Amino acid sequence: MDSKQSNTTRVLMLPWLAQGHITPFLELAKKLSTKDFHIYLCSTPIILTSIQNRISKTQSLSIELVPFHLPPTPELPPHRHTTNGLPPHLLRTLIDAFEMESPSFSNTLQTLSPDLVIYDLFRPRPPTIASPEYNIPAVELLTSGAAVVSFGYHRFTKPDDEFPFPELQLNPNQRAPGSDRAYTRRKLESPRISCKMTLINSFRELEGKYIDYLPNLMQKKIIPTGPLVQDITDGDKDSEILQWLGAKDESSTVFVSFGSESFLSKEEREEIAHGLELSGVNFIWIVRFPAGERIEVGEALPAEFLERIGERGMVVEGWAPQAQILAHPSTGGFVSHCGWNSILESLKFGVPIVAVPMHHDQPVNAKLVDAAGFGAEVKRDENKRLDRENIAQVIKKVMVDEEGVGVRTRAREFSEIIRKKGDEEIDGLVKELAQLCTEGK
Repeated sequence: MDSKQSNTTRVLMLPWLAQGHITPFLELAKKLSTKDFHIYLCSTPIILTSIQNRISKTQSLSIELVPFHLPPTPELPPHRHTTNGLPPHLLRTLIDAFEMESPSFSNTLQTLSPDLVIYDLFRPRPPTIASPEYNIPAVELLTSGAAVVSFGYHRFTKPDDEFPFPELQLNPNQRAPGSDRAYTRRKLESPRISCKMTLINSFRELEGKYIDYLPNLMQKKIIPTGPLVQDITDGDKDSEILQWLGAKDESSTVFVSFGSESFLSKEEREEIAHGLELSGVNFIWIVRFPAGERIEVGEALPAEFLERIGERGMVVEGWAPQAQILAHPSTGGFVSHCGWNSILESLKFGVPIVAVPMHHDQPVNAKLVDAAGFGAEVKRDENKRLDRENIAQVIKKVMVDEEGVGVRTRAREFSEIIRKKGDEEIDGLVKELAQLCTEGK
């Protein structure tokens, strides 16, 4: 596709530098690229290197990867221009560097002259896009779900009013998203550079009432994109993990993963391990450690755990083909940190969730999982500790017990809804964006 053709809409996308944000932006790019849009996906070189193999040769005709260079500093060299493996104390430094108006980004706008910019919560300063020099319409894509966004916006825009959705209220020992009040208020009160429209990575059958509440809070039209979940690739069909899974009975195995940027403490790993052992179900457990920590998997788990579980479990360090595992007929549950991408991926394949939230938006997401009926949450005690007996109990409820039949049914129902809807939301979104660009011109 020639991006210069007059009937092709040129879109510059600017996601935040975390995999949980990159994935929905990339999936939206893929969907729009089939609708006569030419996409410039702009990010740091280390991010672009990590995703280039997720773009097919055909898709690369309509999706261009454009490097965005942050100023390197001694504490933020180019290989740290991503949240993946970033030491926690440098996160705010990376955010501030990304938000600064960058000559690199200004030059990119001048060179590409897009018809539209789709940006993330963290972004270069508003004047870069909003100035009369460019006059380019800009739309924000919220990569989180509507439940947690409405929770956060209500908290800061209507602090004296009761939140209208009590099912999302957190336990006393859970930290609310955006607990850094000064920083979050600065984000919400900063100049809003977009038009009166915001895109959100969700769908009405799951979050209709929260989607409907957001316009009241944000004073904008909210357009759901549908679940932006990456497709299954064929490259890992013969992996050792999938071969092992293929020998298990249907729906007999729970997949355990806490995302690429959430890490269990030693105590949490021990409780999860004992909980899996007590549950009696098969499991695949993806164990990850923070960058720089060199720990052998066997040393990170309880003594003789691997010997005791034998062929009932597989423990893998680092990475695993999550989509292929969730889509496999032997998988019957997902012990998850409740990152939004993982929730949508689990729903796409009809796998119920055992919710073990860690931080950020995950506690609210876990409440949604429970309230929507496709999973159950593992509760922590007043000291925020996990309990092996409770872990085992929730796993058995979601996977095998009679009381979990409704949970398993609800997960399958959501999968069928997603399958039937197809690109329904994207088709509506395309019309909205095309009209916006026409008005801009």
